[in-house]
Amino acid sequence: MSYASLDSIGKTSLALGLIAQQQRALGANIANVDTPGYVRQHLDFASYLGCGELETKLAQKMGPCPVFPDYEQEEINPANELTEMQKNAILYSMASRRMSNIITQMKTVINVGK
Repeated sequence: MSYASLDSIGKTSLALGLIAQQQRALGANIANVDTPGYVRQHLDFASYLGCGELETKLAQKMGPCPVFPDYEQEEINPANELTEMQKNAILYSMASRRMSNIITQMKTVINVGK
């Protein structure tokens, strides 16, 4: 097993955590669609999933999963939120398949070494 596999586990685990946070934020947005003064929440994957040192510094500064208020959007559109949930479900499916493939590769390496 290479270091790259271990790094892939960490990155895939981080992605799964971020996807879960995004799902919670989207669910809160839908739940509060009629709440006066509620500000839409979103997770900015691009600013969190960097590489190397920047990613580590950002994670230390912001904590495990940053969710930001979206002050630019005036009202929540339930159709847009549901579309984002579908996109999120696709991301989750891809990340969980990636984790499954990594685990399968690790099992193969272990069994070949016996």
